[in-house]
Amino acid sequence: MPDNAVTIVAAGAPLREARGVVAMLHGRGATAEDILSLNDELGQDIAYLAPQAPGYSWYPHSFLAPLEQNEPFLSRSLATIAVVLSDLAGRGIAPDRVMLLGFSQGGCLALEFVGRQARHYGGVAGLSAGLIGPPGLARNYQGSLGGTPVFIGCSDIDPHVPLDRVHESCQVLAAMNAVVTERIYPGMGHAINQDEVAHVRTLVDNINRFRSV
Repeated sequence: MPDNAVTIVAAGAPLREARGVVAMLHGRGATAEDILSLNDELGQDIAYLAPQAPGYSWYPHSFLAPLEQNEPFLSRSLATIAVVLSDLAGRGIAPDRVMLLGFSQGGCLALEFVGRQARHYGGVAGLSAGLIGPPGLARNYQGSLGGTPVFIGCSDIDPHVPLDRVHESCQVLAAMNAVVTERIYPGMGHAINQDEVAHVRTLVDNINRFRSV
């Protein structure tokens, strides 16, 4: 493991028996166990892996800050996801059997990772999240997401995630050939609701059913 090695907490089915894997990324100030608690409402034939960010944060500033202000922490955190996926691939679990799920800061990280590392994934869910970087940043991502199902849910009044960033993120990922579902929840604030959980459950149910060709 590299310098950015972190503790990974697991739940659900053992990897050798799992139909697929959900890699879960917690929000700022939270723990791996916090995000992992969602597994009780999702599929039980799935392995759930949740890395713990050093200092309970994936990067120090707002996801809307200039990219350089969040370095080297942002690159380290993106590399953590890459290490998880590489380890799974070494165990015979390809990315099209892996879903990335994140809330808040973790959701932003998940969306940014798949933008930068485009390929077909088992699914992606960004809850109260958007692509990382300041307003007006050129999104020069390369490659195709190959029909990856993506769900992005957010409040219209989220104090941390501007609504226009949610729309932009959906548009950018759709242009990269993701199949994007956007849900905006009036007045919700910065939280996860049961409708979002239901959408995530549908993505989990479909892992490994629509594999890349």
